Amino acid sequence: MSLNIGEPPVMRKSGSFALFALGFRPFFLAAGLSALVLLGLWLAFWQGVVPAKGYFTLVEWHAHEMLFGYASAVIAGFLLTAVKNWTGMAVPTGRLLVIISSVWLLGRVLVVTPGAPQWLVAAVDLAFIPLVGWSLWRPLWHGQNRVNRMFLLIFAGMTLANLLVHLDVMGVARNLWPRGAYLMVDMVLLVLLLVAGRVVPFFTEKAVPGARSTVRPWVEKGTFISMVIAAGAELALPHGPVAGAALLAAALIQGVRLAGWYHPGVWRVPILWVLHVGYAWLVLGLTLRGLSGFGVLLPSVALHAITVGGIGVLTLGMMSRVALGHTGRNINDTGPFIPVAFVLLNLGAVMRVFGPWLAPQQFNLWINIAGGLWMLAFLLFALVYTPILIRPRIDGRPG
Repeated sequence: MSLNIGEPPVMRKSGSFALFALGFRPFFLAAGLSALVLLGLWLAFWQGVVPAKGYFTLVEWHAHEMLFGYASAVIAGFLLTAVKNWTGMAVPTGRLLVIISSVWLLGRVLVVTPGAPQWLVAAVDLAFIPLVGWSLWRPLWHGQNRVNRMFLLIFAGMTLANLLVHLDVMGVARNLWPRGAYLMVDMVLLVLLLVAGRVVPFFTEKAVPGARSTVRPWVEKGTFISMVIAAGAELALPHGPVAGAALLAAALIQGVRLAGWYHPGVWRVPILWVLHVGYAWLVLGLTLRGLSGFGVLLPSVALHAITVGGIGVLTLGMMSRVALGHTGRNINDTGPFIPVAFVLLNLGAVMRVFGPWLAPQQFNLWINIAGGLWMLAFLLFALVYTPILIRPRIDGRPG
């Protein structure tokens, strides 16, 4: 296929391998497999079964890879697919998509390669997000919806977050990697808030007869204003009352937003309730992060409510739904195993957030249980969706 992303991709109807036909395919597969492998390695490192050697310390590696490895893969896969629908303009496919995917994979390998030159690790890892942004800048900037330009600013914020992490690890500056990690969390949240506002009410109305979502302009504006203020406060004055107040305001607005989308019928559709529950985890996580700014609880408790509960559950639901829709399948037919994965991941989030909080003396037990449930959930996803992601659409259409 041509590297010219300004032209529509030419798809062949023949063949049985379509992994690089559209962005969701390689990156959802990479996200699902990395979620499984990264947590398995993390537990092995944590228990001392495998010696932790490489670019990062143990905690740094875990935080970095779940954010800049797993979450960035999901975001890349979603935007490299959705932007085409939003704008009607071409997105990377074929060889260019292979290159972008390879940069992501090489970054994951280098950070755990003992003796790899620091400059090389940092350069490759830092290149991925700007590469995705560059490949999408034309449709995002020139498309009719100017709100899409915000994604380019978010890519810049993600790159800054990663740069802060690498500057700290390389010894150029000190105490920057926690700020970089939290900035990345907030950039991921901004993406999820943008995307969820477009798809969750639409999905709800489409899947539930009689459902009518309430979308309030002041809530939509407040969603992003409050989150940007919270991200800036957290970066400048981390874990303090200023950031805490901003995060509590953001949580309140998100609670109102979610309530406007809700309909009791969502519980009949697994691919729908998982999105609502994942968004509820974001509301809870923002609330807990706000409270942690006032010293009510440890920031790590709130952080995992957002990352495992919010980001984990919401992205698993989004990947499941998008992969079905973009391969020509019934979006409501998840089969018997994926709803089990949704339940397992939510149970893992409960264990990770509330277990150490209520019984800190059993911390290792909670970590192992939560990690095991996370791995089981993504194992089911990988088993079900790998054949779907690598094979052509069942309706014969391109993509």
